[in-house]
Amino acid sequence: MRVDRLWTTGGYLWRNGEGALIRSAHRSVDAVTSRRAVWVKSRGGDGAPSLAYAGLPEGIHLTLPFLEQRRGAAAETVRISSRHRWDRLSAEMAGSDTDLVVTGYDTRRARQLPQARSLTLPFRVSLVVALGDGTDVLQRVSRKDRQQFARQQRSSRWTLEVADSDADFAYFYDRMHMPTMRARHGDSARSEGRATAHAEIYRKGALFFLRQSGERVVGALCRVQPAGRTLVLRLVGVADGDLAHYHGGTYTALFLYVLQWAARNGMARVDLGGCEPFISKGTFQFKRKLHPEVVLPANHFRHKRLHFTVVNDTEPVRRFLVENPVIALDAQNRLTAVYFNDSRRSGRTRLPWRTAGMASAVNLDLDTFLHPDAAATLLSRHDASAATTPACQ
Repeated sequence: MRVDRLWTTGGYLWRNGEGALIRSAHRSVDAVTSRRAVWVKSRGGDGAPSLAYAGLPEGIHLTLPFLEQRRGAAAETVRISSRHRWDRLSAEMAGSDTDLVVTGYDTRRARQLPQARSLTLPFRVSLVVALGDGTDVLQRVSRKDRQQFARQQRSSRWTLEVADSDADFAYFYDRMHMPTMRARHGDSARSEGRATAHAEIYRKGALFFLRQSGERVVGALCRVQPAGRTLVLRLVGVADGDLAHYHGGTYTALFLYVLQWAARNGMARVDLGGCEPFISKGTFQFKRKLHPEVVLPANHFRHKRLHFTVVNDTEPVRRFLVENPVIALDAQNRLTAVYFNDSRRSGRTRLPWRTAGMASAVNLDLDTFLHPDAAATLLSRHDASAATTPACQ
């Protein structure tokens, strides 16, 4: 294997590889390279809360942009970066004028983080559809969605294309995937590089296009993991980045076609990919319609967590919390939906949480959670009779 190809393969596996060996190597490297926690403050503005991300560096590109987006367009995002000792993070938070601090950390550093006004979240979650039960994949969605799919399949003349040429890959990457990333995420857009996507996903997987009346409108690039008979959706895109293709059932149709293809071709499961641990995340709400199981990632994020800490109790902070329910880990390390509410605001429970892998849902009263004695109050409820109470760390 050529050195450049070896480097490409090694880099991909380092970022995305599964298994205990790679996870253990990540933990060892993180312990050395992250002796001092990053601290990136994102100023708020116009009634929006200020944010900070601390800890492991990957959260700067994965977690902070999502929080900034959810904070609202009115906020003027100005980032200020520094580094602090891990054992000083609690003091830095207490002395900061930042409203919300999210800390990415390896589970071995949990003791160095504050307890008050805090929840423990997974760093990311993965959504995986099992195909081994012989059930028609269309039965996984609601009857309303099945009926809509059947109607549009006839009227839109949808067909699934499984592409197999380098020209097809170039069309997908240059005309679909990258324009879509720019349209959806702007300057925060991140993806696999072109060479890596070609060598490590396309050459080791399958490329799908959904055609509508003969025209390619949506595409998905997947990698096949032979050991677990898993099809992993890695990159997606719509024609020329036109986000209108996300509506009208076309995007959902591609996922249903891919699930059908995977079932016909002996796959045991389809990994729909990961997302941030927030019920308000659009990706979570869309993919949960396919009835996946929500699990901790199989890669190096499996042993990483987000410490979600409220520093200042303000109206913008409370509004942000109510609008963005989270996926937390409870005292038994189970995934739990947490909806915030207070005397003036009802929890955003219209955002559904029910799917396999989620243990339960909790309505968390902010007047209690943000009280000076909140940590002791919540921790005292972590017994067998209140097993769904979210864990404080």
